[in-house]
Amino acid sequence: MTMRNVFNRRFRRITVIIISGTIFLFIIVILFASRKPLSSQDSDLTMGFKSFADNFDFSYLKNLKPISDSTPQPPPQSLLESESGTGTKGITEEEEEDTYETKGYQIKRQDVKFKYINPNGKKGTKQEVQAQHDELYNKVLTKEIHEPKDFNIESIRPPSPDMLSKYKHANATIVALVRNHEFGAIGRTIRKFEKSFNEKFNYPYTLINDVPFSDKFKDRIQAFTKSPVEFVTIPEELWSKPDSIDVEKQTTEMNIMAEHNVAYAKMESYHNMCRFYSGNMFNLPELQKYKYYWRIEPHVEFYTSINYDIFKYLEGTKKVYGFTISLYDISETVKTLWTETLKFLNTGDNYKYINKNGAFQWLLSDTQLPENNQIAGGYSTCHFWSNFEIVDMDFLRSEAYTAWFNHLDSTGKFYYERWGDAPVHSMGLALFADKSKVHWFRDVGYFHDPYYNCPKTSHTRGCEPGQFSKWDHLNDQNCMASWIDYSIDDLDAIY
Repeated sequence: MTMRNVFNRRFRRITVIIISGTIFLFIIVILFASRKPLSSQDSDLTMGFKSFADNFDFSYLKNLKPISDSTPQPPPQSLLESESGTGTKGITEEEEEDTYETKGYQIKRQDVKFKYINPNGKKGTKQEVQAQHDELYNKVLTKEIHEPKDFNIESIRPPSPDMLSKYKHANATIVALVRNHEFGAIGRTIRKFEKSFNEKFNYPYTLINDVPFSDKFKDRIQAFTKSPVEFVTIPEELWSKPDSIDVEKQTTEMNIMAEHNVAYAKMESYHNMCRFYSGNMFNLPELQKYKYYWRIEPHVEFYTSINYDIFKYLEGTKKVYGFTISLYDISETVKTLWTETLKFLNTGDNYKYINKNGAFQWLLSDTQLPENNQIAGGYSTCHFWSNFEIVDMDFLRSEAYTAWFNHLDSTGKFYYERWGDAPVHSMGLALFADKSKVHWFRDVGYFHDPYYNCPKTSHTRGCEPGQFSKWDHLNDQNCMASWIDYSIDDLDAIY
């Protein structure tokens, strides 16, 4: 064996020993650096090895991160379960403050606040902003559409006539609150509604009255539909004003509203109706068996043929509310609705009910009718016009909505003011529901004097696509552009 060969063998042995030693030392470093110190001596030792590791070149070992970069990372946000259900656990004070500045909300225990941040940078006078909104609304409503694209509509087509009796319905009913003398008006609505939708599906009707329906009314209504009809008398405790209402204060406040030309200000039955729809209707014993309701009223029109099961569409998409029209309310009727709501949200742990993907900016927008915000304590007064609404009653029966309604009811302001069920439902949805679960039925042609939802579809008849009101001076009452701007992430993904 030559000296050269001996040298090469020794060199290889030394190289193997060095590499093996280096790997062994590296393993020791990793173990000590990742080990939680148990004493100051252990900590010093760990820091010593860590200092060595930070300064040693491990670049020859591919994909190995330096120990200084291997500190544990927090789990993904999806794994941080909130004790309250709001998703606020794990968010720092700085992040909450940043959310308030950048997104317009802060959700903290007894420190909930919201503000309008004008995320789309609306500029100009209110007339100029309204012109921008009118242009957007007209552009959207005059675009030809068909049916919703976010669900398999073919799976919820009407059954053939011979299979209608065997059709498996969603757990739903058609609801109307009517008087005995309105049999003609509600009968005409039912006839139009049947032609548009219900003769294809035969969903049951639930007609409601605060007094018993007459036999004449029942006989007349039954002639308008082949679907089952249930006639319900509202229990006194769910309809009439509570005993806690101060009658003298109620009279004074009603007179003040009447002096300001607030419609129905002095009509107690109207206040009863608003309170009933807001918090009691869906608790009627006869409605307990249902999950969904579709509200209809006398003197409305339907301009489109609906060829899919709307209830099953809501059920399949897990949406909780459907509407056709959004407009501004009379600000004098809801002067403290938002103030009282903030009181509720800042009491105890009620902040936990807020859905962080709520429609907050729609609720607070002030560029079109800033005077409404000033009178209504920061509330835009935007709401869904509830004479057409399709609702998952599980939402209205939820702990969040129930606790909030009970707070509102305790103030007596369904009578001292004139809080309507439309702004109450709308505010509850904007706060407690994910805005993506509130659906604009853009494809449903509908009219309730004086407002329209008139889409451009192949089967729209009787209205002009894009028209909002039959009176042009009422176009400033249209809040749909704000909903489109702030609450629909991808308009084209739905229609």
